[in-house]
Amino acid sequence: MLETLLLHDDVMIDHDPGRGHPERPDRLRAIAEKLRVRPIPGTHLVAPSPVSLEVAMRVHTPGYVERVSAMRGKRASFDADTHTSPGSVDAAFLAAGAAVEAVEAVLDGRAANAFAFVRPPGHHAEAGRAMGFCLLNNVAIAAEHALVRPEIERVLIVDWDVHHGNGTQAMFYGRRDVLFFSVHQHPFYPGTGALSESGEGEGEGYTINVPLPAGATDGDYRRMLADVLVPAATRFRPDLVLVSAGFDAHRKDPLGEMTLTEEGFADLCATVKAIADTHANGRLALVLEGGYDLDGLADSVHACIEVMTGAAAPGGSDVPSMIGEPALRQAVEHHRRFWPA
Repeated sequence: MLETLLLHDDVMIDHDPGRGHPERPDRLRAIAEKLRVRPIPGTHLVAPSPVSLEVAMRVHTPGYVERVSAMRGKRASFDADTHTSPGSVDAAFLAAGAAVEAVEAVLDGRAANAFAFVRPPGHHAEAGRAMGFCLLNNVAIAAEHALVRPEIERVLIVDWDVHHGNGTQAMFYGRRDVLFFSVHQHPFYPGTGALSESGEGEGEGYTINVPLPAGATDGDYRRMLADVLVPAATRFRPDLVLVSAGFDAHRKDPLGEMTLTEEGFADLCATVKAIADTHANGRLALVLEGGYDLDGLADSVHACIEVMTGAAAPGGSDVPSMIGEPALRQAVEHHRRFWPA
């Protein structure tokens, strides 16, 4: 029986943005410790290899990849939030490589599904720009790598990080072979992700943003996925499902202002797994993004892996909150123009 593949390397712990930075090495240590104390049967851990320059440059400009590579072994700042230490570039190339290997494993039938525990995160990185703690866009690189294969024509990317995945959106905004779905706090960093951002040209309708107000609940997220994502995915019929799995919408997180629980994240994972099982022959890969409360992060990741290995999700209430219901109605009304329920 195929297992859930977990991808991680301690080299990614060597990325140190500096004292007091929320994207700290302890994030991966907390996940590893949770899995050590509460191992999950049906998982297999491997160390990934770095992504090649050629594969990275399928989504990033050659000049940008060269600039990132030139920071290897150095301390530098790309912007006020995004810093490197001597180990950061190696960590970034390993993070992108882990996302690529996760995709290869599920496409080759070597794993039931996969979760890449990586840092630095990636979804804010644009084609030629680092930002928001991100150097290389791990999920975008993995999606483009998958689309090189003749059997993969459509990729669904689900981003449930509390921050909008502006970099991923920008890379696929004019295309229809990638359906990008983001549910996020809004207004919030990085300032993108409005309901009206739906793609352009051939890609019109293939970007689905679901902005939610601060304080959104497990029920709000469950309904958003059920009423917006699932109907769109049913019509899109993805060959592969990727998740930018950020856990900074957790109620304990110091950066976000949402109220999700680890049970809520387990339900989100169950929804995307069901989409993958129904349309993509189970091909599902999660790639870590944010999540800055160590307990909330570790507990939520653990809950998702349990679902990926076959455990039933908690299945809590899907009744939207008073603050979430107006946003739900607006999102359904806007996106049904492109994806009728």
